[in-house]
Amino acid sequence: MQQAEIKPNEEESSSAGNETKNNVTLGEKEARRRDMILNGSPVKTIFFIAMPLVFYNSLHQVFQLIDTIIAANMNAGVVSTVSFVNQIERMLYAIGTGLSVGGSILISRSYGAGNMEKARTQISTLFFVCLALGGVILALAVPLAYPFLRLLRMPEDLIGQGTMYFILTILNIIFHFINMIYLAIEKSRGNTKTIMWCNILVMTAKTAFNVVVIVLMKTGTVGINTAMMLLPVATMCAESLLTIIAMKNLTSRKNPFALSIHHCAFRKTFIVPLTNLGIPIFLEKFIFAFGKVIVNSMCAAMGTTVVGALGVSNKLGGFATTPPTGFQEAETSLIGQNLGNKNLNRALAIFYRTLLINFCIGLFFFTIMQVFKHSIIGVFAKGDAKFAAEIETIYNYEALAGVLLAINSAVMGLLYGFGKTRLSTLLGVTRLFAFRIPPLYLLMRFTNIGIPAAGMAMLISNALAGITSSIAAVIFIRRIKSGRERWEM
Repeated sequence: MQQAEIKPNEEESSSAGNETKNNVTLGEKEARRRDMILNGSPVKTIFFIAMPLVFYNSLHQVFQLIDTIIAANMNAGVVSTVSFVNQIERMLYAIGTGLSVGGSILISRSYGAGNMEKARTQISTLFFVCLALGGVILALAVPLAYPFLRLLRMPEDLIGQGTMYFILTILNIIFHFINMIYLAIEKSRGNTKTIMWCNILVMTAKTAFNVVVIVLMKTGTVGINTAMMLLPVATMCAESLLTIIAMKNLTSRKNPFALSIHHCAFRKTFIVPLTNLGIPIFLEKFIFAFGKVIVNSMCAAMGTTVVGALGVSNKLGGFATTPPTGFQEAETSLIGQNLGNKNLNRALAIFYRTLLINFCIGLFFFTIMQVFKHSIIGVFAKGDAKFAAEIETIYNYEALAGVLLAINSAVMGLLYGFGKTRLSTLLGVTRLFAFRIPPLYLLMRFTNIGIPAAGMAMLISNALAGITSSIAAVIFIRRIKSGRERWEM
């Protein structure tokens, strides 16, 4: 195969005053992809990069529903335990998410600028930083699991089995962090097909393991509690398969960006920008997940099964919001690379087109879900009319803001791509702590409407999030065009 070598100019070859030689040579296929990202048709490029992510995210949503259906085969209490712990899991995983997103923004800038040696240094440094942090989280979370769950007010009838389930879930964090960084690296290079196939492997393996768990339970080989504990074990086994692939690729001699401790640069020139970008994203994800734990705790006062109903409703809502998230992830990488290439107009053009695409997708999936919601809810309820009614009551409200959330996704992609993670964090925190929790509290405290309060709070927060982010995008773009907003990093 022919090789295409990317040559940096003098400005691109320096970092913090130190000269860096570009000794990294891209393969022909990767060089063509990079040229398309920087110079090709914006719409064609968006779909080319985004569709594997959209396919994966949509399939991931289906597999998450399958997981919940598997839990529903046990009982509603298991669904509630899984839903509660999943939000806590997202809180802790937010550290890796923040660093991976922040790191991918920096890598995509270097990649777009043609400074491949700098990109390689950033990749190795990012990997080892996240690996160390994953070990620290594991060392703290496991021994403190029970008091941590009590602090977060997990319902008393769930905390016993919930503690062991949480410990088994968090043991997966090292695998998850490695996989997250690997996929972030591939995404920053526009290699989204690899992301899609790797994740399909994980989801297929996880579902197969979960089916085995259900068979063991149905045949009486294991009890319900043991079967529930085997669910995170199945996840760990599936994630480890991707970890093996990731480590093989990241250390391969054929990989121009292969990991090396010698290429790490734990210096201010990388660590400071990484923390400046990563910490706001971490705070956004962590605080948002923490807020959802608070919401679950509040909803538990209406009944243990309401937590499970809210979790199912969130997953149903994900059918309208998950595909736009795939376009958002592609948008972030495309904007980052084009800003690295000093092409502001193309970066904004990518945002405008992603916004229109997400609006159409949100509208389409909202319509589809309204047609099939009763059939899907029936699968989760398993003949439990009360549980089905709780799910539908919450989802009827939550679904109404799906289009606005799709718009919100495009705006988040714009802000991530420009490195404005503090603003995105502010919008995310506002969505939960200003637009969701206070309305839920007021509805529960001063009205007697009961379970519909959970759905109304979701509708209010999601709708206001879409409106607020739209206003923020208009102001931000005006500032960019007028020169009042600095976008270089």
